[in-house]
Amino acid sequence: MTRTEQCPDPAEEQSPDKSAEEPADETADESEGGSGDESPEDSAALLATYPVGRLAATVERLRREVRAAQVEADGRALIELAKGILVERLGCGPAQAARQLAELTEQAGVSTLELAVEVINQAARDRLSEVADAFLTAAKSTDAPTGDTSSRGHSPAVRMREAESGALAAPDTQAVADSLLQHALTPLGAVAVAIWTVRSDGSLTLAGSAGFSPAEAGRWHHVPPGVVTVARTSLSERAGQWIGSLAETGLPSIGQHQYPDGGRAAVPAGTGGRIHGALEIVWPSRLEPQPPQVVRQVEALAELCARTLETYVFVHGDEALREPRVVPDATELVDLADGLHDPALVLVPYLDGGQLVDFHIHHVNSRFLDPAGRPRGLVNGAMLLEAYPMAAGESDLFQRIERVYATGEPFRAQRMNLTALVDQVPLSAVAEISISRHANSVLLIWRIEDETARLAGILQHALRLGRIGGFEENLLTGEITWNTQLFTLYGRSPSSAPVPLEELPVHAHPDDAVTIGRFLRTVLHHRRPASASFRLRRPDEVTRHIRVVAEPVLDADGRLFVVRGAYQDISAQHWTEVALAATRVQLAHTEQQATERSRLTLQLQHAIMPPTQDPLRAPGIDVAVRYRPAETEHLVGGDWYDAVVLPSGLVLLCVGDVAGHGMEAATSMVVLRNALRGLAVTGAGPGQLLTWLNSVAHHLTGTVTATAVCGLYDPQNRTLRWARAGHLPPVLVRDTGAVSLPLVKGLLLGAAPQVTYEEDEIQLAVDDTLLMYTDGLIERRDRSMAESMTQLLTMVRTAPSTLDQQLDRLLTYSRSDTDDDTCIIGIRVS
Repeated sequence: MTRTEQCPDPAEEQSPDKSAEEPADETADESEGGSGDESPEDSAALLATYPVGRLAATVERLRREVRAAQVEADGRALIELAKGILVERLGCGPAQAARQLAELTEQAGVSTLELAVEVINQAARDRLSEVADAFLTAAKSTDAPTGDTSSRGHSPAVRMREAESGALAAPDTQAVADSLLQHALTPLGAVAVAIWTVRSDGSLTLAGSAGFSPAEAGRWHHVPPGVVTVARTSLSERAGQWIGSLAETGLPSIGQHQYPDGGRAAVPAGTGGRIHGALEIVWPSRLEPQPPQVVRQVEALAELCARTLETYVFVHGDEALREPRVVPDATELVDLADGLHDPALVLVPYLDGGQLVDFHIHHVNSRFLDPAGRPRGLVNGAMLLEAYPMAAGESDLFQRIERVYATGEPFRAQRMNLTALVDQVPLSAVAEISISRHANSVLLIWRIEDETARLAGILQHALRLGRIGGFEENLLTGEITWNTQLFTLYGRSPSSAPVPLEELPVHAHPDDAVTIGRFLRTVLHHRRPASASFRLRRPDEVTRHIRVVAEPVLDADGRLFVVRGAYQDISAQHWTEVALAATRVQLAHTEQQATERSRLTLQLQHAIMPPTQDPLRAPGIDVAVRYRPAETEHLVGGDWYDAVVLPSGLVLLCVGDVAGHGMEAATSMVVLRNALRGLAVTGAGPGQLLTWLNSVAHHLTGTVTATAVCGLYDPQNRTLRWARAGHLPPVLVRDTGAVSLPLVKGLLLGAAPQVTYEEDEIQLAVDDTLLMYTDGLIERRDRSMAESMTQLLTMVRTAPSTLDQQLDRLLTYSRSDTDDDTCIIGIRVS
């Protein structure tokens, strides 16, 4: 930037005054040519606006002049710095360096400021130089130069050096924010910037801001710990956060109402492994992914902010002030460590190339106790990872220290394993850890866990959880010692006197006097351990069930002098046992009723359908039946069968299955079976019989549902007329083949009041076998009914010689797994 470019335009300086005067002239014209009705108050108000307008224009002009002067001062500082570099490099005087700079500017065809920045970059080779080189490389590899994005046409190197100059010369972080926004961020499209400093308690303070209203900056002056904002997210993750739209994240942040859909970038501001705060940048609209050059530029600006935050500290008071940060000397922290009663280490960061690589053990206090038992002299003055290399391993102690140093947030841990290597042998100890940062040092405090105290604490927790109170009574001195839990069990204040064993009957229920007396005689007279359960009556009129255990302690002469023991509140156990006893009685009664009910049901079922039955004698056919009850007795079902010769000479053959189990299913089965026998005497066909049986099931049995297949066999012409009500059709075995008879229409019994059932007729031949069965023979949970039917047809094709053997074989090789009853009727034509 040249001197000419920095000077304000005279035309621009005069325009505010001119614009301020024009309204005055117009008002005067209106006053002269007006109606003259204006009141004196209106005239005074109009006159008052004249000096105000002129003052506003003057203030705006002076503001521009100050801004231009600041820009000129930044550029002049960079030029003077470049002159100093030439003086050092060329070994010449200031005047010769100025002439050399002018000659180089003329030869390069650039402005003096741009050449000065180039000289500074060549000499510095710092982070800003890397950013400038990255922009230059990107500009050479693209058609549109990336570096020429400034409103004044300056390269990123010039803008970054101007921002650096303004930040270094700024009296406080507020001026740093103004410089960053003006020189470096506005060309990137940003409209606001906030510089946050992080406190030791984890809170955030707005150290400086630009582009926000004073009211908004005042509202976000302090962010308490635990409030998750964009800046805090970058600090907790120790990485830059680039957000396309703030509204999409739901995170609160400064300027969220002014730019709700704008983009955000928050980058930690740290140097030497220590984070001092964060730099947050605001864009007015959605932020698209930025190239690496812009990301590195923002990170370089955050490093500039870290240098300022490291130098200045925000002071709370009546006014917002910036004062130089006074870094405490490490000796102050040493004095603090020596005043502690726990082992403590004072750690100072060790940097290599600006990066934190380790911590130097600056001091070890007099209380120091090494986990490996080494003396203080071997630890004091060493590097942390050299003295404790295992700190970077399982316990993550080094990472904890590094994070505390970076963020300033203290760390506490009740139990952490500390491991030290002594002669290549790992020695471990459990300690309570405290890590905190003080200025540029870290204080590490640890307390090796006392095993005795830890076990005592565990015992106290166990006694509390078990509701156990311990006591010790000296019979010679009368001294009684109770723990806190025992006072709680007795419902007494810890300041009250304990109750001696001899007075125990006074606090017990009168009905337990015999039990208490026997317990005391065993312990005090017979001097043997004893226990007893009694009801304790407390002062708050609450009765608790207590179990007391005591043992006598004898001296060297065999005399009783101490009794130790414990009380335990077993009220919950007592009432649980009472409830369990009542439950057991009720369960026994219920089980007895269920057993008796199942026995009666089974007897009823067996009385009607015995498991074995003599073969039915009928002309021209052999009839055999099989009934297999369910394997589980409480699943007594409603399967039934019937085979009887009617007065007409026809043979009634039927099987059925009533839905459900138990007494209701068994009694419904009896009703349907007997009803079908009575109806069959009328001589009606199987379809009509099922129609009538459906009415019985629907109206006379409490809406019972059942399936059935009914057939009438005529021995003279060997024909079978049959019908079905939702049941599986019969199976015909002829020669070496087996088929299932076709499904005729027929709704299950009891489903509807009026149902008509279709009939079918089949002509049988000599040696044909017909099988009627219930689904308990083939039904399985893991396969469909069609698959089960296919397996049944395959099995019956290879039938034994006799009908009884065939039915027994079917029951033996049945693969049903539903624990249901099974009925089979077999007919063989002879």
